[in-house]
Amino acid sequence: MPLKVVVDTELGIAPWRQVRDQIIRLITTGALVPGTRLPAIRQLARDLALASGTVARVYRELEEDGWVYTARAKGTVVAELADRPGTEALLRAAADEYARAVTELGVDPEDALDAAAAALKSLQ
Repeated sequence: MPLKVVVDTELGIAPWRQVRDQIIRLITTGALVPGTRLPAIRQLARDLALASGTVARVYRELEEDGWVYTARAKGTVVAELADRPGTEALLRAAADEYARAVTELGVDPEDALDAAAAALKSLQ
């Protein structure tokens, strides 16, 4: 099954971060189940028109965070559930990322919280 990941250069989000976040989303939604082999670094880099080093960074970070592991002869593989970060850790990471973006934009914290609440409400 081909990995369905897209990089949008107009988003203002680093390509490695887009790829990482999309792979995590595919894993958490069950689209990539434990034991699924991810494409080789060079192959995914070619498919996404990225540098191999960019994809290598994604795989390295995913492995450090417990989402995947590297096995000889198998390549990079989706890890079992027990090896992955819990919901609390994922929420904290998302909150940290949002806080960094808000700070970089120079937005008032109250306005940022209102925007986050409105975004959550729109998804319900």
